[in-house]
Amino acid sequence: MKVAKFGGTSLADAGQIRKVLDIVKSDPDRRLIVVSAPGKRSKDDTKVTDLLIACAKAALARGEADPEVRAVVSRFAEIGRELDLPPALMAGIEKDLRDRLAGDRSHKALFTDSIKAAGEDYCAQFVAAAAARQGLQAHYVCPREAGLVLSDEPGNARVLDESYPKLAALRDRPGVTIFPGFFGYTKAGRVVTFPRGGSDITGAILAAAVKAEVYENFTDVDSVYSTDPRIVPEARPIELLTYREMRELAYAGFSVFHDEAIIPAVLANVPICIRNTNRPAAPGTMIVPERPYHSGGVVGISSCDGFCTIFLSKYLMNREIGFGRRLLQILEEEGLPYEHAPSGIDNTSVILRDRLLTPEKERHVVNRIQAELAPDNVEVERGLALIMVVGEGMRYTVGLAAGATRALADSGVNIEMMNQGSSEISIMFGVKEEDRRKAVKSLYHAFFAGE
Repeated sequence: MKVAKFGGTSLADAGQIRKVLDIVKSDPDRRLIVVSAPGKRSKDDTKVTDLLIACAKAALARGEADPEVRAVVSRFAEIGRELDLPPALMAGIEKDLRDRLAGDRSHKALFTDSIKAAGEDYCAQFVAAAAARQGLQAHYVCPREAGLVLSDEPGNARVLDESYPKLAALRDRPGVTIFPGFFGYTKAGRVVTFPRGGSDITGAILAAAVKAEVYENFTDVDSVYSTDPRIVPEARPIELLTYREMRELAYAGFSVFHDEAIIPAVLANVPICIRNTNRPAAPGTMIVPERPYHSGGVVGISSCDGFCTIFLSKYLMNREIGFGRRLLQILEEEGLPYEHAPSGIDNTSVILRDRLLTPEKERHVVNRIQAELAPDNVEVERGLALIMVVGEGMRYTVGLAAGATRALADSGVNIEMMNQGSSEISIMFGVKEEDRRKAVKSLYHAFFAGE
């Protein structure tokens, strides 16, 4: 049994949905299909999820969202007409959306999750109906009916372990099951969503639950590339990655696959294949537990904007027991997750997502740090980009870090910070956001120019 997930660009219009159905029909082992909401049809188009978020915001701001509802309904109506689907299906979707908008708004995050989850739900119903018209024994299944139970964290939910034995029953369903991605239900029966891009996570959870032969993730690129082709057009495709390499790369900007989707597949030992809906014959990139590698092998370079750092210095910090714990406790109590925490003898830095540390939150956190930790100095620096150099073979390579820092120096990029994980399969560099593209180019040519 194979689990196949199709992203938003693969479902953007009726033509793309027909391609999806051709792919499903081409392999009878593809019996569990996960779908995203329809994505952009062109560069200037709007994703259905963004249309739905606009619905939620309008309803919360002014009490109604008629123009926004019409935009969503129009998008699905166009798809339905071209696929020759029953008008009753479209009417049911409009009624459902208006019912959601008329629901309880007292908890804004839960209300918004209910609205934005509708895109995947409606798309799954459309794909199931279209598949049935083409003669497939296809049926839509609701995540609540299937048993996908998530934590009560709107917009950032996680799967609960009790879901897996319930979801395992999907393996025994006849025909093709069409499952909406991105959302599930809390124990109390409320809709909650994963982070954006969370349909990847749904697919990985289902692949683990049914013990799939492979989890195929169909998108709009042939494979994972050694770096962002928008920065380095000649970037080479990667045929084989380990789970750890993919998670490191996805974390820092490889948007082709959600970094959190790696974990369920790892735990169940299910290989992942990244493939292209528009070129299904292309082999794609396989992500596996282990792969052969050679010393010095850098497999990829990823980068991501949008970070900031809180820098503290205090003489004899290393003698002050509990200093690091108290710093992180302040962040915990303020609801701020941290990404990295490189440190020295008399100083430490904590790297966070810039969007989470609002100006108001920054003032409050800095005041608490000064009052509770009494540092000699505390500064917040914004506009930071993280760059990850990743490869299983790096741990056995002498001078790799020197080669990376030399490349950055030669291109005039100043390193704001540097950190190597204990697994030694990645090195992280912090640079100014305006230097990110230049840094990626220099590192790519340092490690891949000879191939």
